[in-house]
Amino acid sequence: MASDYSRALGSRLRAIRTQQGLSLHGVEEKSEGRWKAVVVGSYERGDRAVTVQRLAELADFYGVPVSALLPEGAPQGTAEPPPRLVLDLERLQEVPAEKAGPLARYAQTIQSQRGDYNGRVLSIRADDLRTLAVIYDVPPTALCDEFIAWGVLNADARRAVESHA
Repeated sequence: MASDYSRALGSRLRAIRTQQGLSLHGVEEKSEGRWKAVVVGSYERGDRAVTVQRLAELADFYGVPVSALLPEGAPQGTAEPPPRLVLDLERLQEVPAEKAGPLARYAQTIQSQRGDYNGRVLSIRADDLRTLAVIYDVPPTALCDEFIAWGVLNADARRAVESHA
């Protein structure tokens, strides 16, 4: 399913093509087969993602700057990154071993692989939390909530897990 941005980009591509009096088959003919009508059409419908490289090549073919192909209000990439997942290893030592055993072993393995033995905190990835969720046999969000309740993850970690769900 095409996103709003993909459709807007496709609309700009179609507008440039039609301003130049070209049909989809005309693009294929003029480019001597470099640009297939079916591919350009799928870009224009937003059904197919266009890479930055291909977009630059298409702009060059049409003789326009890349910015002319981008829709108005293009995303600026100012979204705040999700919070980091940081385990509090000191608090982890206070959690009963029957509960925290798998997490403690996993953390020790990561520390060993990284050569990181500061002993106080350990950054993990959202993928690590998903792996731990399989080990604990619970959904990642539920495991995150449990780790927060134990005090080994800060409450912001929930946002990081939800953004990767």
